[in-house]
Amino acid sequence: MADNIYLILSGMFIAALVTGNLIFQKFFEWNPWGLYHFEISVGIIPYPITFLITDIISEMYGKKKANRVVLSGLFASVFTLAIILIADYSKATEWSPVGDVVFHRVFGFTFIAVAASMLAYLLAQFIDVQLFHFWKKLTKGKHLWLRNNASTFTSQFVDTFTVLFLLCSFHVIEWQYFSKLLVNGFLFKIIIALLDTPVIYLLVFLMRKYFRLTKPGEELAD
Repeated sequence: MADNIYLILSGMFIAALVTGNLIFQKFFEWNPWGLYHFEISVGIIPYPITFLITDIISEMYGKKKANRVVLSGLFASVFTLAIILIADYSKATEWSPVGDVVFHRVFGFTFIAVAASMLAYLLAQFIDVQLFHFWKKLTKGKHLWLRNNASTFTSQFVDTFTVLFLLCSFHVIEWQYFSKLLVNGFLFKIIIALLDTPVIYLLVFLMRKYFRLTKPGEELAD
């Protein structure tokens, strides 16, 4: 059962990561309760899920398996990029519902976006896993909320800054939007990270109860 849950979490992680890379070119506005006006990419919507999942895996399965799913996400992104490049260079038929111009307009920047995302992703996810276990060791397995948020806040800033810096450097996004998107993206991720704290507590509680783990910070045997 533990292996099945790990596979499900890994599949959700990879799906969220790849989806975020594919849909990033659409931007939307969000003004929750009139408190702040966000202008952010839809690609940011699934991305916080990846950090939630790695935190759950780190908590229940340990650092080794968390790093393993991070590398799996990297390979999945590279594989997806290869398929998109082949599809982009394949000439559309005259009757194709989606022509070459439209397809390239949607996926043309995918190579740069995925490359930027992968670099930011590697930095952020490994930082997240390392900091999560640093706080876990420091607090002796207690205060899950602290390691969940402290690791996520830091890694999310690294991710947001790195990917925007690279996208602006390659002129995918204009530099004039860098500061706004950095603040909007990081703030959005912080809000989601705070909102997902009860979720991780609930899921970890249910898994600990099911697998009869009683000691603070106890992990499932590999």
